[in-house]
Amino acid sequence: MNRKAEIISAAIEVFAEMGYYRATTAQVAERAKISQPYVFRFFATKEALLLGALEISWVRIQQSFRQVVESAGAPEELERDLIEAYKEILASHMNETNLQMQAQTMREESIREVMRGGFRGVHRIVLTAFRQKGLQNSEDRTVMFLARGMLCNISWALDIPELIEGKDYTAEAIR
Repeated sequence: MNRKAEIISAAIEVFAEMGYYRATTAQVAERAKISQPYVFRFFATKEALLLGALEISWVRIQQSFRQVVESAGAPEELERDLIEAYKEILASHMNETNLQMQAQTMREESIREVMRGGFRGVHRIVLTAFRQKGLQNSEDRTVMFLARGMLCNISWALDIPELIEGKDYTAEAIR
């Protein structure tokens, strides 16, 4: 892992644990085991560091979904495979999800733009895949898929697994 990636990884941990506004670049530097000025060598501001962290988190989700779409078999398996891929991301990268959830409430336009771009990218990948597989009501299914993803985020963040445990959240199961 290169230094920039190490700094972003440390920032994700610190921001997710402490909250972006309370966290400092000194804490990020300490977590990355580097000096604070070295953080600023790569990121001019704390906000730039947050933007880099958010972009990485969205890239991870989009790459994961693209891999699922490329390897998808039957149309009815696509949605379930996307759900499983997202559950894996939640399990292995929960700090990124926590950071995204924080960023959804931030008013800084640069942060909002990264969040909008991330959601739009995921929306586009899922909608295109649903359409290509010939799934009925692709637009509605995409919105429901994203809504269920947000429910998963809340369930994990607030530690209320009963919201999602043992439930089949595919469109077929809900009908």
